[in-house]
Amino acid sequence: MLGRPLPPREDVGFLRGEAKFTADHTPPGTLHMALLRSEHGHARILRIDTARAAAMPGVRAVLTGADIADKLMPLPCVWIPGGVESHFPPHPYGVPGAGFVLAQERVRFIGEAVAAVVAETPYQAHDAINEIRIDYDPLPVVVDPREALTNTAPQLHDAVPGNLNAYWTCGDKDGTDAAIAAAEVVIELDIVNQRTINNPIEPRAAVGEYDAATGDYTLHVTSQSPHNHRFLLSALVLGIPFNKLRLIATNVGGSFGSKGYLYPDMPLVLYLAKELGQPVKWVDTRSGLMRSTVQGRDHTQKVVLAGTRDGQITAVRCTSWSNIGAYPSTIGPGVATSVMGRSITGPYAIPHAFAEVHVVFTNVVPLGAQRGSGRAEANYLMERLVDRYAAQIGRDPAAIRLQNMVPREKFPYDNGLGWIYDSGDYATALRLALTHVGYDDIEEQRDEARERGRRLGVGIASYVAVCGIGPSTRMSKEGMLGGTWESANIRVHPTGEIALTIGSQSTGQSHETVFAQIAADVLQIGMDSIVVFRSDTQKAPYGQGTYGSRSFSVGGSAVHLAATRIMTKMREAAAYCFEVDESDVDYLEGVFSVPDQPEKTKTFADVAMTLWYGWSLKPGMEPMLEETVYFDPADFNYPFGSHVAVVEIDQDTGEIDVVKYVAVDDCGTVGNPLVVQGQVEGSIVHGLGQALMEAARFDADGQLLTDDLRSYAMPRATDMPFFDLDRTVTPSPHNQMGAKGSGETATVPAATAISNAICDALGVRDIPMPITPEKVWRALQERRTS
Repeated sequence: MLGRPLPPREDVGFLRGEAKFTADHTPPGTLHMALLRSEHGHARILRIDTARAAAMPGVRAVLTGADIADKLMPLPCVWIPGGVESHFPPHPYGVPGAGFVLAQERVRFIGEAVAAVVAETPYQAHDAINEIRIDYDPLPVVVDPREALTNTAPQLHDAVPGNLNAYWTCGDKDGTDAAIAAAEVVIELDIVNQRTINNPIEPRAAVGEYDAATGDYTLHVTSQSPHNHRFLLSALVLGIPFNKLRLIATNVGGSFGSKGYLYPDMPLVLYLAKELGQPVKWVDTRSGLMRSTVQGRDHTQKVVLAGTRDGQITAVRCTSWSNIGAYPSTIGPGVATSVMGRSITGPYAIPHAFAEVHVVFTNVVPLGAQRGSGRAEANYLMERLVDRYAAQIGRDPAAIRLQNMVPREKFPYDNGLGWIYDSGDYATALRLALTHVGYDDIEEQRDEARERGRRLGVGIASYVAVCGIGPSTRMSKEGMLGGTWESANIRVHPTGEIALTIGSQSTGQSHETVFAQIAADVLQIGMDSIVVFRSDTQKAPYGQGTYGSRSFSVGGSAVHLAATRIMTKMREAAAYCFEVDESDVDYLEGVFSVPDQPEKTKTFADVAMTLWYGWSLKPGMEPMLEETVYFDPADFNYPFGSHVAVVEIDQDTGEIDVVKYVAVDDCGTVGNPLVVQGQVEGSIVHGLGQALMEAARFDADGQLLTDDLRSYAMPRATDMPFFDLDRTVTPSPHNQMGAKGSGETATVPAATAISNAICDALGVRDIPMPITPEKVWRALQERRTS
């Protein structure tokens, strides 16, 4: 079953509109919460008048930060950059603070929650929000990370001098500086990897319930890490016993990283459910999501590449200012530092590398993960530098890449920044991509486009991406306050059917299909016999969640190990029944047998029933068939590949048309090619959006100018080219399936490939993202007048 392109079985419910989401959960007697968000980027709160709101029809409660100051602790941050001095707002439990549940004394970004209203209907709650009167004393605002570090910038947190959350480095600074100083060729670029907004199809939602008889809380929530959220909410925000909180995350309509964080709505609905004695529900709006859910990217960088005149790269250096917004989100500082900084060498064997990151507070929405986070920013700087280097020395950019790629015989390969690449054949993937795109005939393609009044450009982006987040010991050194293993439980019923319960949380990756395929493959039984359970912390084994392209390689490995142990015990039980050695037992497609002894045959269900009854078991063998596995990988895994984009540009209008897109990816052993294809296509679309249209724009007062889909452009189907997809397969040695991540890897090179293609078509040194037709048109005019 493993490796077959089976249609995801959960898709039927989604396509028919039958699948249930958090917003569909409305217990009897549910009350509805609305949040009042700050209209200022930075201001003191002088007075909040809630009297009119409290008197509105249907209103049951109005809360401000002062009302809960001694009842709910601040939200925690659990990823502190490792090995450096860091500064964070305080938290009572000694962990870094990631912002108040409701603002206290000051607001620090547009969209920060200031007050909550609970009413009998959502309409009444929203009407009442408009009747809350707040007197603000506006304070100076800073939105640029470099400006925030100056002596004249406003200070966001008293505990954080100079707005510097952390200064983080990796690599060999002295060796890199020396190599750059001695180099024959030096390329320098200023890069802005612009801030973008996560826009999953389902906004966030939360429904809190409280059982007064038992003191138990239940939270239905849009979460990609329900077990972790259960721990953080209970111990570090609500201050209640861990076993008194249950989280349920049913179907989650997309995340891209944004639903792995704690938000004020989560503890608020639980606290209010207890206070009011009724369930409390909150569902975000699209503009609310864009003003308060963590955003992505946002690095301002000075980057340098050094090399020889014959094309050998000798050094790369990156200085980055990461704008993490007003507060450190749950894991934001870690995303901004190690995931980006350790990745800047890409797939190249570069002797000297150094990265430094200034992690800076500003008056904008907190920063978090976005599909391919850190790795996409690193790829963009590296691959832009390679193209500029090739142009400077008059070499073909594909040839420069092939010359500098880590050769196949050098694996495992230490990139000098902290990553040890597990396995790869980078050059083969690039050559295959060039063949697909017709690279040898690209000049003829340019000539043909020129005859039609269009400029054709080709852009290459080769990548390697750290994925399969774990192992726990390594992540602890990176500053992660928690484990990164994963879990699975397999219970075989007496009739042979299987309940597979996983710790991983699906946000649209077809877990119910792919994880069942793994078990079915090991146990050699039909998929129809396997039911997959997830999402409920009361029923599923503790798991770390879904992020960092880890579900299949880490969570799937736990399933594989559990199924292997089940099979080992069944074979042992069958051998005892047959009165033969285990080595004499054959097993094929659900049937145990002994060669040349046809009377000694038992089906999978027969052996399951034998273990259920426990009447005839080998001495010392326990009855029943159930295994729980917690898998912590030996190291990360490193998928890789090369993408090539071909664009055409209208010389009169600057219109950009991506006419061809080739992606050759290697994510190790593939569990379901159809699912991986969907992940790759979705990832490319995400990168295309950043390259051509997406940008979160804040004005000097911290106002978000792009807080709805009228002002924030996103790709449509008509913007997409036909994708030419291919794969190579290089198994990882760090899990028994040889799997590598695939959920976000194609985002890593996508924006870069398209940007490189546009620069090639225009013949310009650089053009900042998003590359709109207006920017292209202006570049064309400048070339005509120069």
